[in-house]
Amino acid sequence: MQRLRSRRQRHAVLVPLIGLAACVLAACGGGPAPAPGSLPPGRASATGGEAPSGGVTSAPADGSAAPGDASAHPARPGAAPRTPPMDVYAHDRPGMLSPAVAEFPERVYVPNSESDTVTVIDPRTYRVLRTFKVGRRPQHVVPSWDLKTLWVSNDDGDSLTPVDPMTGRPGRPVAVDDPYNLYFTPDGRDALVMAERENRLDFLSPRTMRLRRSLHMPCRGVNHADFTADGKVMLAACEFSGRLVAVDLRARKVRAVVDLADGTTRHRDLRHDGTRHHGTRDGDVSHRVRHGSIRHGFTQHGSIQHGSTRNTAMPPGSTRHDSTRHGFTRNTTTQHGSTRNTAMPPGSTRHDSTRNTTMPQDVKLSPDGTTFYVADMAKNGVWLVDAGKFRVTGFIRTGRGAHGLHVSRDSKLLYVSNRDAGSVTVVSFALRRPVDTWRIPGGGSPDMGGVSADGSRLWLSGRHDGVVYVFDTGDGRLIRTIDVGAGPHGLAVYPQPGRYSLGHTGVFR
Repeated sequence: MQRLRSRRQRHAVLVPLIGLAACVLAACGGGPAPAPGSLPPGRASATGGEAPSGGVTSAPADGSAAPGDASAHPARPGAAPRTPPMDVYAHDRPGMLSPAVAEFPERVYVPNSESDTVTVIDPRTYRVLRTFKVGRRPQHVVPSWDLKTLWVSNDDGDSLTPVDPMTGRPGRPVAVDDPYNLYFTPDGRDALVMAERENRLDFLSPRTMRLRRSLHMPCRGVNHADFTADGKVMLAACEFSGRLVAVDLRARKVRAVVDLADGTTRHRDLRHDGTRHHGTRDGDVSHRVRHGSIRHGFTQHGSIQHGSTRNTAMPPGSTRHDSTRHGFTRNTTTQHGSTRNTAMPPGSTRHDSTRNTTMPQDVKLSPDGTTFYVADMAKNGVWLVDAGKFRVTGFIRTGRGAHGLHVSRDSKLLYVSNRDAGSVTVVSFALRRPVDTWRIPGGGSPDMGGVSADGSRLWLSGRHDGVVYVFDTGDGRLIRTIDVGAGPHGLAVYPQPGRYSLGHTGVFR
């Protein structure tokens, strides 16, 4: 009986003490204790909450709370911590210049494809500082992976001209076969030349630009690309076949082919492919024919000549003017009895985009890394392609001749240049639809370009008009039109924020 009484007394004392301790802890902590691995105090995250210790913060990819954003769905007591939303452009914010480029003067470099020159512009005064000669048909000005050099891709000149961003002066050209466009693997190990005429992807040393290996494409006109978030796969657009090609960069082989005309995807088993040059060539395209108007058995982006049988008949009187792609009329009236196979509607003009049912152009990965956006000149809009399965998931109509894609500095918007419509469509990544359209008064031909380092200006070349357009990204006004050479194409605004360059006119991570 005495033992029982003693136990009851101890129990009566312990219960109030436990309750008091719980109350004290609740009052001091303001709520339940954090779960293991939760965010320590004082670490601000991109979503306004807390950031993991030692982690890389990233801004939300759209204007609203992204999926997985803890601010949108508060975690329940004891729940596992939420991962901050991915943003592949998190290091492209204003003020995030790499030390490698911090001393470079701000400039805009414009390759003039028909003049064989590069025009250098001061973006603060909008004055042309100088124009210098380069190789034949310069197409793009491309920042190197290490950010220290700008490369001018002289397509028909079979060369790359280096430019010193500190002085804005050209160096000695390097011989490279058919460099229509230039990219770099995310790890910096390879330079990737988009040999558009040759239907090849060439792997080069990023320092010496010496050829390491070639990969033949199962399509025609490979010219633009972007990379998956993990950097393992490149999705490239083949303009003249209406296809997209997913390339495994480590294996250097084609993983999948997407046919935009019917929306089908063909996957390839890399385990049983031991060929050095993977992929099949389309039709009767010959592997390599040196310079001339007929290359690969079809016209080299010019008017059909010498009995060519390209299979795309044009109605009498129709004209097409993509006149500056390689410095001469790309798809104009046929000659010498040639036949072409894509009829243009009567009265149509300057619609290279009507040559095929699909003509994919620029490619950009969504900030969250789930979707590739692919501009299509013939479809007048942008395809959405799953970045994991490489399947078409949607389409956004923008304007005639949808061509270039540029991401805003806050990762919320995609600027789509509509070359035939003379406009820029602003697409929301969050809504996956257009939210604004900027029109060039009197029309124009906006092509490729880039966003200023502070995000306030969008610079685009006027491909058919010999000018450069400057838009205010705040209200969409065209604030400047600057005269340059003939056929301006892939201009580069430099320097820009980012840790390294993936190529083209400035795709940074």
